[in-house]
Amino acid sequence: MRKLWVFIRKEFLHVFRDQRTLIIMFGLPFIQILLFGFALTTEVKNVEIIISDYANDTASRELSRRIAATSNFIVHHKKIPQSLLDSEFKKGKIKAVIHIPVHFERNLYKLNSSDIQIITDGTEPNTAKSIIQYISAITAQQTQDMNKLSVSFMRIEPEIRMMFNEEQNGSVNFVPGVLALILMIICTALTSVAVVREKELGTMEILLVSPFQPWLVLVAKAVPYLVLSLFNFAFILVLAITVLEVPIMGSMVLLTLESLLFILTSLLFGLVISTIAQTQQQALLISMMGLLLPTIIFTGFIFPLENMPIFFQWISNLIPAKWYYIIVKNIMLKGLDFNYVWKETLILVIMSIVLLGVSIKRFKIRLE
Repeated sequence: MRKLWVFIRKEFLHVFRDQRTLIIMFGLPFIQILLFGFALTTEVKNVEIIISDYANDTASRELSRRIAATSNFIVHHKKIPQSLLDSEFKKGKIKAVIHIPVHFERNLYKLNSSDIQIITDGTEPNTAKSIIQYISAITAQQTQDMNKLSVSFMRIEPEIRMMFNEEQNGSVNFVPGVLALILMIICTALTSVAVVREKELGTMEILLVSPFQPWLVLVAKAVPYLVLSLFNFAFILVLAITVLEVPIMGSMVLLTLESLLFILTSLLFGLVISTIAQTQQQALLISMMGLLLPTIIFTGFIFPLENMPIFFQWISNLIPAKWYYIIVKNIMLKGLDFNYVWKETLILVIMSIVLLGVSIKRFKIRLE
């Protein structure tokens, strides 16, 4: 352990002497969290929603038919009492519930007005706003068609509610996504050059003749970036809370432990790349350019995965950031406990074990 500590200390000195590394690690998150938090918008397709029709009359069935006829929604018909709405949204599958009250059609003809309630998942505010716009447009079109056949003016008034984000803060979706993106890209990029740099500087020979086993060398390479990434994680959270006013609803301890697991997975991903690449430029090209677009596309915080073909949805399962994004969203924004994220956690653990095995196996103890 004494020898390992000496080697870890050497790696820390390497990091602190490299100003470019520090700029990438702490400057890039600051810029990205501001840009992603304020600038991005999204549209949705194939979103799963529930129509809770308590009226079951001609007007309500026509409204359900119009909603189901669009390509934006996958409609499930199910009566959900208000007391069970919270648990339904916590499952993470349903994005909205449309509640049609009893006497819907009677109120339209007798009172010339009837309400429906649109309840959306506020942890994805852009998706929620798109859903509200689509439903409002459909109700407006039905109202217009009904008024053509009636002597009186009728209107359907949507009542809007965003679960877990009553203030409709648009940044709450992007903070978990940007957190996953930054940690994935930075951790992978920095560790990807760890082994390659030793080769280019000519110090790999010293490591190979030292009384170190290959796995100890890899551990020593990863520890400094693990520590700095935890500081980076804390830095991003402070920005999210103070600048973007994003609340943390769940356990901070659980969120930190899950982030630690994801950072470890990303570091091991970078170590695998470092055992494959021959130069630092090649390692950075693979880690930055090769992972940037897949992470952005397949994580789900910018482009809804439901919009993609099944083949690409399967590919997204190979991206660690996708599972971390789900974990952070559930803990940070919905306030859920470990019982709701254990599957995603298990997937990250399996990925870490596989990546560690691959990196150790591919680490060459002889120079080529």
